[in-house]
Amino acid sequence: MAWVVDTCLLIDVAEADPTFGLASARLLDSKRRDGLTICPTSYIELAPVFNGDQTAQNEFLFNLGVTWPEVWTHADTEEAHRAWQRYVTARRTTKVPKRPLADILIGAFASRFDGILTRNESDFRTVFASLSITTP
Repeated sequence: MAWVVDTCLLIDVAEADPTFGLASARLLDSKRRDGLTICPTSYIELAPVFNGDQTAQNEFLFNLGVTWPEVWTHADTEEAHRAWQRYVTARRTTKVPKRPLADILIGAFASRFDGILTRNESDFRTVFASLSITTP
């Protein structure tokens, strides 16, 4: 199938982040043969990195071997619905850190692939207990 790449790794590489850039690039390179894709949400989150220039963004993704035209499915919506409910319930009963809805959407999308590549494992582990997560 393919691995879903979390937005943070792409930003690390695009901006040559001095702390995370090299490790993120190595992780992407190690999983490239398995296939790399992104959630439509990540495609949107990347816009500011490229000043809204879709041509530059598409070229960046292409050069990394990352596909992006994957379709958001009804099953993704259902998984996101369940995950958001789990998150909100946990948030109301314990001290779970605030998470943006984007992470829920990305995690739900990743649930139907091989897993997610991220440096923010805890952002996903709390809500997606069975999701395969690989970090740099």
